[in-house]
Amino acid sequence: MILGIGTDLCNIDRIEATLARFGDRFRQRVFTDREQRKAEGRPRAIAATYAKRWAAKEACSKALGTGLRMGISWKDMAVTNLRTGQPVMHVTGWAADRLAAMTPPGHHAVIHVTLTDDHPWAQAFVVIEARALSPHP
Repeated sequence: MILGIGTDLCNIDRIEATLARFGDRFRQRVFTDREQRKAEGRPRAIAATYAKRWAAKEACSKALGTGLRMGISWKDMAVTNLRTGQPVMHVTGWAADRLAAMTPPGHHAVIHVTLTDDHPWAQAFVVIEARALSPHP
């Protein structure tokens, strides 16, 4: 069953300007160390990489039904990638608590995330699914 859906569209140029103006202060407030390493490791797409992750965090907060309020920290949501390149959303802190609270008994939550960019836009879409736990034989 679907527990939540969120999407966000982010302007890459806006993120690039924010990075130029606030630099490490912005990076440290919003992105995990791993997210920063991913973005900084893509010298031709640094701003686009950050913009996609920004959009993913916004989309995830919407799917959680809170937006970026009610105690969710930017770093409570983080995007990594599988070796295949597929993005994966991880939640900790208040975001994880919110996810647990909205997951029905007998189910576990799965967060699906997709990212795309086409300059000057970056977009993310998040779907939170509740899957029934398998009975143990």
